[in-house]
Order: sequence, then structure tokens, then C-alpha cells
Amino acid sequence: MTVFCNSGVGTVELVRKARRGARLTRWGVAGALVVAATTSMSMSAPSAAAAAACTEGTGSDFNGDGLRDMAVADSEATVSGKAGAGLVRVVLGGDKGVFEISQKLSGMTADPETGDKFGSSIAVYDADKDGCDDLAVGAPYEDVTTSDGAQADAGAVYVIHGRPSGIGEGSTIRSYTQAGLDGDTATEAGDLFGYALAAGTKSGGKPYLAIGVPGEAIGNVSDAGCIHYVQGTAKTTVNQDDPDVPGVAEANDRFGQSLAATSRFIAVGAPGEAIGEESFAGAVTLFNHTIEDGRPTSLDGVDENHPALVSGASAKDDRFGTALSMVPYRPSGADSETDALLAVGTPNENVGTVADAGAVTVIRIKPSGAVTEANFMDRLASGGDDRPAVSDFFGQRVALANTDPGATGTAETIKLAVSVPNQEVGAVENAGAVHILSALGSPGRGGKVLTRGHGLPGTAEPRDFVGLGLWGTYKDLYVGVPYSKTSGDRRGLVYAASWKHIEDGTGSVRTVKPGADGVPDEGKAFGSDIR
Repeated sequence: MTVFCNSGVGTVELVRKARRGARLTRWGVAGALVVAATTSMSMSAPSAAAAAACTEGTGSDFNGDGLRDMAVADSEATVSGKAGAGLVRVVLGGDKGVFEISQKLSGMTADPETGDKFGSSIAVYDADKDGCDDLAVGAPYEDVTTSDGAQADAGAVYVIHGRPSGIGEGSTIRSYTQAGLDGDTATEAGDLFGYALAAGTKSGGKPYLAIGVPGEAIGNVSDAGCIHYVQGTAKTTVNQDDPDVPGVAEANDRFGQSLAATSRFIAVGAPGEAIGEESFAGAVTLFNHTIEDGRPTSLDGVDENHPALVSGASAKDDRFGTALSMVPYRPSGADSETDALLAVGTPNENVGTVADAGAVTVIRIKPSGAVTEANFMDRLASGGDDRPAVSDFFGQRVALANTDPGATGTAETIKLAVSVPNQEVGAVENAGAVHILSALGSPGRGGKVLTRGHGLPGTAEPRDFVGLGLWGTYKDLYVGVPYSKTSGDRRGLVYAASWKHIEDGTGSVRTVKPGADGVPDEGKAFGSDIR
């Protein structure tokens, strides 16, 4: 399998398929909502006393005990003998056990199948507001049978509910196909329903879930893309041909290939968007959570030619919007986090004459929806002798984190992590690195470069592609190395590095990997996504 290629389309190529056309047709299909509850429970490690009841307030806390847990995807794992079926491991905080989430669980509406890639996307939110977080998992390559026969790569999404005794076997599971979620839509081959996910709780307390469907045909326009959006009991779809949504649905836009959200805003990436004559230049559409005319309210469409963005320009094959990350932001003088900061990865951006070197734009979103450019950076921003290189793909993954949530955001507290998966480390090709920058500070301010053997444990190996899993919290940065080549780590691993460690080397770095600390010694690409 080609893990990463110079085309820059992504870690998994979105296959263009001939499509029948009629999007949002009203016909009966498979995939109705299924709710399943079972009573048994299995763990790969003994459990300490579980919480008597869930306690709201800690992110990624599936058993509600007040300790942060970790969900780690391995979308290429073999399950029940099916290569690439995929799974997610949930590692409970406090060494309380490790749970396997896969389509083997009782209550799933489909069995593990070759190439499903369950875990290609994951998101965490409290869907039922019981205080225990729930895990949403995308299986975009799931084949779904409808009245018209098998629909290859139609995709499915599963929400597995946490509870005081853990998550997994015994959990309530809700399974969705595209038509099962919204009966006004059709489940079709190549839709890739669930390719991207974003979830959380909006201002006012309602949980929300956004689902990217980048392979969706709009009319007879193939791979134009759409998103499904769920807020409480409200369910809707959005595409670029809907009223007031910026842009026009065009072939290969792939609207919904990436997603990010906060309690106030939603960002939808369309890295295939053509800007003028520049194909695959890329764009991002911004919404808020207010439902108007049956859809989230559209705010703006942003590409590199947007008048508020002054540091770049849309160009062919830039793929602006390949990666997105967003955090709430409290500007100076405000009483709360009224705004948001959005990091947009453009991994195929040319830097001068250096092709596909990559760049990241940080955008501030104001309550009105108005945007300004907060920062723009490439490898030069890391300072020192670091220079852009051909096909580095700086910005293939991005992660914003606020180390002092709720307080006024500053250059010191708003961190930006950028993966450069093809970066050489010394003479080691494609070892990969993660660059740590200030999202608000001057380019290079506080810049650091993490590689295996420098800031991260281990030794850099060719084609490690460090950082293809990336996630940040106020406390830690999670770096996935799903394609580690080191002996003993070849199933992949995750580093959980405290920001204190990254800043001055005095904090901790934890290595989580198959075969250690209760994680079964199984899998193939552990760390492909992390929450």
C-alpha cells in the first residue's frame, strides 16, 4: 500500500467513481437507525472500580471517572481475519483497562469486512448528555446493500456510548448509513459517508455531529461532496448548491473531506475546489450552529484569494483545506471565548520554487462570521536552518491547542502543531517531523521541531511518516506514528507529550503501543487517528 505519495491527495486516495447522479433522491434504502444494547463486557486488562455514575466535564472521558481517556484508531487492522477491517482501542485513564471497538461488537449492524477501514475518522462527544463521553467512528469504505444491490464504499458511521463500566461490548450502539440517517438521501457507491467527523456540544448545551461525505454526487456532478449535520433531534444535509452556501457544487470538490468545529462554528474543507482556472486549489466553508431554513447558517467561503487572507494565493493543486483544526478563542477585552481560531493545512503549497513544500494559514473567526488572517507559516517559520523541501507536505495534519482555556488567548498559550510527514531527519528519508509553533506569535517564535530521537523517544527510520496522527489538548500533544518501522513498534504507536515537555524538556512523554500496558499486540497502523 502506498502510504503517502507526491500527489498530495491524502493518505488514502479518494477514488473517483462513475456515479448514477441523483443526489438526495427519495427512495427506500437500507441502513435505518439501529439501537442495540447488550449486557456483557470484555476488556483486555483488569478494571479498577468503575465510577458509580458519569461525571461531566472531562474531555474524552468514556467511563465518567474524571480522568481523560485516549481513543486510538487503527483503520488498517485485521479483524476476524479480514485485512483492513479496522478498529479503535480505548485506553482508559488511571490504568483501568483497554477496550476494543470494532464491528465485532454485539449490536453492530455490519460485520468486519476486508477494507472497511473502520476508524478512518473518529470524534468524541456526549451524544446523550449522561456525563460519559461517546465515540463516533467512521467506516467510509463500508459496502452497504440497498434495494439496488451492493454499494461499494458507500460508508457507515457508528456511535458507541460510554458508561461507568467502560465502552465497547455492552455499550449502546447507534449505526448509521447515509439514507438511514436522513431518509431524504440515497446510499450510493463511492459516497465515503463518514470520511471525516466533527462533534461536540454547541453553545446552549445541545450535542452535535457533523459527517463528511466527500464522494457524494450532487445531481450528475461526481465527487462534489456534502455533509450531514445532527443537532439534538434535528438532522440535515448541506452542499454547495444549497441556498446561501458559498460556491457551486463541482466535480471533485470533495466538500466534506475535512471537518473541524467548536461550540460556535463549523468548518468544512473542500480541498478539490477549483478557484477560477486553478483546479484543486481548495477552499473552506464556515457555518455556525444556528439552524435556518433547515441548515446550519453559512457565514463565509474562504480560499487563498479571499480578501482577508494576504499571505497566499490560490494555485493549482494547493489543496487548501486538506487538514483543519479549530479551537475557541477569547480575544483581548472579551469576557469569554467569543471567537475561534482555525488552522488550515495546505500541504501542496509551493514555497517559492519548492514544489509541494506546504504551508498553514491560521484564521480568526469573529462572532459575526467575519474572518481575518492571524498567521501564515511554512517550514521557514520554525527558524534556525530549517528550510522547505520538495514534497515535504508541511500541513498534512494540523492541531491547535489552547493551554489556558477560557483565558485571553496569547502567543504563549495558543499552540499549533504541524505534521511534515515526508521531512528528512538527517539522512533518513520520509522519517517525518512535527513542528510546534505559536498560532498567534511572529513566525518562528518559540518554534520547535519534534522528531523521533529529538523531543520524542525512539530513532528516526525511513518512511515512518511521523505525525500522520495528530491531536492536541490543553495539557498534551498526541503524535501518531502509525507506520513506524522500528523493530517492536511496527504496528504503530502514539506519543503523548505534555506541553511542558515540549517547551522545556521537564514534562513527561508517554508511549502507547500494541504489546505494552495492556494494549493487545495486534494491529497494523495504530495511531492513524487519536482523540
